[in-house]
Amino acid sequence: MQVNQPAIVAEVGAVFEAYEEALVAGEVDRIVGFFAPDAVRIGIADRQVGLAEQAAWRRAQPPLPPGRRLKDTIITTYGADVAVVTTLFGYPDTDILGRQSQTWVRLPHGWRIITAHVSNPAHA
Repeated sequence: MQVNQPAIVAEVGAVFEAYEEALVAGEVDRIVGFFAPDAVRIGIADRQVGLAEQAAWRRAQPPLPPGRRLKDTIITTYGADVAVVTTLFGYPDTDILGRQSQTWVRLPHGWRIITAHVSNPAHA
């Protein structure tokens, strides 16, 4: 198995960037579209299984604070069809950085997140 093939890393990087754009814009349908149907997402104080739960949860959330920034994003690919993305995220006026990890799999309809985890030390 080849790890970190440049072309695959670039593909995942592009779809991760598109996901982040949708997240910052608060585009619920677009955000949920990046997840596989049976994906599990574990957040700071929440958990969703499947797209319906995630869409309902996201619609009930306030928008993200402006100025979201990412730091130390790492994309690791395994073969041509599996990737793990980890990153730190933060907002203006705080030095606290949250953590985000996602496992992406190439499915027949494109790259989709199958598991996601978000944590924030401010909520520990």
